[in-house]
Amino acid sequence: MATHEVTFPIQDPGEILKLRAGDEVVVQGHIIGIRDRTQVRIFDQGVEPPMDFKGAFLLHTAPGVRKLGTDSQGRGRYEKVCIGTTTSARMVRFTEPLGEQYGVRAICGKGGFPDEAIEPMRKHGMVYFAIVGGAAALETTQIEEIEEVAWEELMPECLWKFRVRDFGPLTVGIDAHGRSLYKEVQDNAQEKLKELYARL
Repeated sequence: MATHEVTFPIQDPGEILKLRAGDEVVVQGHIIGIRDRTQVRIFDQGVEPPMDFKGAFLLHTAPGVRKLGTDSQGRGRYEKVCIGTTTSARMVRFTEPLGEQYGVRAICGKGGFPDEAIEPMRKHGMVYFAIVGGAAALETTQIEEIEEVAWEELMPECLWKFRVRDFGPLTVGIDAHGRSLYKEVQDNAQEKLKELYARL
């Protein structure tokens, strides 16, 4: 297991290929908060996202925030209250188009991704980062500022641009080489079950 510090958005896709399943990663730079309704709007309703996803790190979240007012262009200004993660598995169908159409490089959420994410991530040079569930208080302190919010009418499932510092540590759950820690755990469990059944 290696430890990496990675800044997003990624400029060089080769940086993702250095990450291997089981490695530990600390993230700097910017991450984009996204959730179900946002992706339904993009992919099912055909609406182009107003943020640039190229090289991006997407965090599955619907954060708790406090509105401070609006800026000179009438957009909401928000401060963080609690920014945790939500379960990723139900959003797995968006993995392929996020990589193919928009060049997303990393996705992070709670609970892991099922096997159908493995091949799209390998093909498009993406990784899935595992994050500790229930660690929202810590994650919130690692998010320095909410810099931008889009599609406020979907609140709290808007698009959020967060500036982060030392976000993590995260674990590479699925890497861009086709290895998944989740699949390995499932396969090992199945083998153990076979052994147990054989003894009965």
